[in-house]
Amino acid sequence: MTDLSLEYISRPSTLKENAPLLLLFHGYGSDENDLFSFASELPEEFLIISAKAPYPMQPFGNAWYAINFDAEKGKWSDNNQAKQSRDLIANFIDEILAKYNADSNNVTLLGFSQGAILSYAVAFTYPEKVKNVIALSGYVNPDLFKLKDPETYKNLNFYCSHGSVDQVIPVDWARQTKPFMEQLGVNYKYSEFPVGHGVAPQNFYEFREWLKANSNL
Repeated sequence: MTDLSLEYISRPSTLKENAPLLLLFHGYGSDENDLFSFASELPEEFLIISAKAPYPMQPFGNAWYAINFDAEKGKWSDNNQAKQSRDLIANFIDEILAKYNADSNNVTLLGFSQGAILSYAVAFTYPEKVKNVIALSGYVNPDLFKLKDPETYKNLNFYCSHGSVDQVIPVDWARQTKPFMEQLGVNYKYSEFPVGHGVAPQNFYEFREWLKANSNL
């Protein structure tokens, strides 16, 4: 699977070269068009790439890995598939940087739900490839990576948000992000909004300002 290239759609940057790169990773059962709706409202300097997860679902949509919704948290995810997708995304970052001559020092991963879980996993496995992570309605799954020396994470910035009445991923899972980040000593912001499994308008405006502030624009 790691030999595959992810399908994607893109919005070009207004910069001719060395554009900051924003990669979008949708949630379980969705596709590359979902988060791409954000693109028109985000700074025009960004090269925006929205990837499609590799596992097709029936009757429609895609997944980054299989989920058993009836299981307890520890058995919830197919961690082997998730790790394959983690590494696939890491290779995808290199592929996109080379193809578009984007800025390898200014890469942001924006993921929703399953895409957020994987964005965390990519950043903690390959911190040298990532600058910023925007994790919406997800949680840190430590089974998907082996932590390195905390010093290797000093360059990372995280924006983490969750709906306080999320009916898909319990907010308690997301609240474990704060002690995890503090233990590593990384730069992070955690916010909750009074919504379910989705992105409220005020959530979008907040992470957009955070993205601008953390992308040297």
